[in-house]
Parts: sequence; C-alpha cells; structure tokens
Amino acid sequence: MEPVSFPQRALGRLRVLNFWLAIGLMLFPWFPAQAADESMEYPVKAAFLLNFTKFIEWPPAAFGDAASPIAICILGDDPFGSSLTQIVEGEVVNGRKVAIQRVKRAPAPKACHVLFAGASEKDVAKILPALGSGVLTVGEGEGFLREGGMIAFVIENRRVRFVINQTLAENAGLTLSSKLLNVAKAVEK
Repeated sequence: MEPVSFPQRALGRLRVLNFWLAIGLMLFPWFPAQAADESMEYPVKAAFLLNFTKFIEWPPAAFGDAASPIAICILGDDPFGSSLTQIVEGEVVNGRKVAIQRVKRAPAPKACHVLFAGASEKDVAKILPALGSGVLTVGEGEGFLREGGMIAFVIENRRVRFVINQTLAENAGLTLSSKLLNVAKAVEK
C-alpha cells in the first residue's frame, strides 16, 4: 500500500470541508437580511421544508410502497404561493420523489409525510394528535410546539430559524439527523 501524498490528503480534506459547507448552506438561512421581509420569509421556509426531508428518516410503514413519494402537505391557507412548488419540482430524496399536496382538513393516514400548518390554522391542537405516526409536523411560532407540533419556525434577528421537539418526533417513529438537530435554534426533549 502506497503512502498517501500530500496533495491527495489535501484534496480529501477539501472534500470534507465542501460537504460541511453544503450542509450549512442547505440548513442555514441564506437570506439573513431579508428573511423576515414578507417577500423572502416564505421562500426561505419552503426551502427549509424541502431540506427537512433530507435529514429525517421515516419508518417503512409510513409509505404505501417503495414508489410512494414523500408528500409535503400544506394544511389550510397556503402562504407559500408558487415558491414551494418551484423548490420541490424535480426533487428526489432517498430515492423518492417529493410531492406537494394542499389539504383543507386532516389528511388520511400515509397521505402526508410532512404536514405544514400555517398560522391561520385554528384547530391544530385537535388535528395533530389524530395524524398518527410517520408524519413530521411543522408550523409557525413557538406556540406550535405547545400545541403538539414537532418543528416550529421562528423569526430571530430577521432570520428564519426553527425549534424542534425531538421527543414528539421520536414518538411518531421519526429519526432526526444530528445534523438537523445541531442547526436548530433549540431542541426540546
């Protein structure tokens, strides 16, 4: 076995650095000065919704079959406009296509893998417990966690951040990557 030359070691370290840089760019808000601006808040949140799917492991029973897409459902009023549809278009995560569904009431079992409940949704505390396992619930404001949600978007210093209730996610059979937990504003256990 030949010793690894200096340029090869440097190239390996550069690849590792590029990997972590890519993770950081995917998870950290990249519009810091404008994130809380109404024109950028929901495109940033849409990007987060897609990126959450890359750092969550669902139980196999959460999907109808091997070809089932990862369904991101928007419950009630859709604050994203076309931004979520554009961001998700053509995306594949862990061999599954990502699809968007807009729903007006609690979805059927296995219909949604990520459920976003906007601030306009009033019956969240009743809807979330009825979803069953295998559904990541995302909403707005730390009050969403008190109502039984798993990830809540919060605005901090004009940036979109998020808080995670890890226990609720694990109780729903979801495994959250340590990379996702490390970039959260806070993790409740």
